[in-house]
Order: sequence, then C-alpha cells, then structure tokens
Amino acid sequence: MSATELVFRDDPYLAACEARIVDVIEGGGLVLDRTVFYAAGGGQPGDAGVIELDDGIFLPVANAVYGADRASIVHQLAQPLDISALVGRTVTAHLDWARRYAHMRIHTALHLLSVALPYPVTGGQIGAEEGRLDFDIPDGGLEREEIAERLNALAAADHAVTTEWITDEELIANPGLVKTMAVKPPMGSGRVRLVRIGDIDLQPCGGTHVASTAEIGTVAVTKIEKKGRLNRRVRIGFAAA
Repeated sequence: MSATELVFRDDPYLAACEARIVDVIEGGGLVLDRTVFYAAGGGQPGDAGVIELDDGIFLPVANAVYGADRASIVHQLAQPLDISALVGRTVTAHLDWARRYAHMRIHTALHLLSVALPYPVTGGQIGAEEGRLDFDIPDGGLEREEIAERLNALAAADHAVTTEWITDEELIANPGLVKTMAVKPPMGSGRVRLVRIGDIDLQPCGGTHVASTAEIGTVAVTKIEKKGRLNRRVRIGFAAA
C-alpha cells in the first residue's frame, strides 16, 4: 500500500486538494497519494466529505482512517461500491469543512483546558460540538464557572498556535512535554510533531488546530463527572450565541 502525503499537516485550512487514487480497499475504501482528510487518531475523529471523480461523480466519504501500514489513509465510502476500476483516476478530495473546523476549534480549546487545569491527562475525545479531557485530580472542588472563566480568558488572549518538530531522542530527554498518561505520542519515524500555543503550552500532537486561540470563540464547561477516586472528566462545548 502506498504512503499518503498528509496535506492537512502543512495546511489544516485547506478544504480540498487534487489527488490520484493509488489503491482500493475491499468494502469501499480509497487510498489517495495525497489528502486533506485527517485520519482518526489521538482522540480526534476522522474527517468526512466527498471524493469528486474526474467525470464529475461524487463519492461520499463517511470516515478516514489509517491503513494497516500506518503510512496510508483509507477514505471509507458511505456506501459500498465496486471501486476496483478507479485506481489511477485523478480526483478532488473535498472536506466537510464546517465539521473539520469545529474539530480544530474544540481540539485547540482542549489544549487550553490542559493549561487551565494543570494535571495529568488520562484520556480525551474531540467532537464537532463538544470535547472532553479526563484528569488525574485529587479530591477537591472543581467549579464549572471558574474553569470556563480561565479557559475563555486564555482563548481571548489571541495566542498564536504553531507547530514544530523534535527528534525522538529530544522527546525522551524531555518527558514533561507529554501531558497524556494513557496515549503516548507516535515515535519511531525519527521525529515528533509539537504544537505550541504562544508561551503557555507546548506538547506533542498530530491533530489539526486553529491558527489563533481567538478563533475558538466562547466555550462553556458543560459537565464535570467523577470517573474514579482520582479521575475527573471535564466536558466543554461551544457556548450558545
């Protein structure tokens, strides 16, 4: 299976790109030589959208996942089709941009939540309307309004969100960069991607984010759940306009 060029990694705002179908997967999956579709991972869902064939036919994509080789991205079609003859065809991959942009805003907000609550993260999930992080927090009161106030102050400060790369060895030498206890950053390729938010946060992450925290908008802490003696799940969502 051929490796897929991850166009979204260089430009998460690109909503479409031209590509070529290099492989098909039984059950209705297309592998492209390059894509704007983020593949599910790190708590962020895979993108949805459509693949436009060179004859104007649109194939709805329900999800994007990594192939078994972890180097290719499989675009899973919403309906099973006979796609065996499509290899080599030129296509245009179109994102469901509204959904992707919501993921970018929520994902960036969760990075800020880990700043507002500086505790070890034991899990997390990103959605188009809400996201959550699980924290290893000793017993003590957590006030939704207080957390939301901290979070929104960080977002409104208009911190730039940028990416950079370090080697596997540099990450091993700086274990404090990793906030997640259960999910370790992918290593083995020789380098690891870091996401930096102004001068307030720096951590390994392969997901998509907005370019400035001001794009997040106003968020609300919708729920705090006790998931164990030390585990607290904090849910956030976009505040009503």
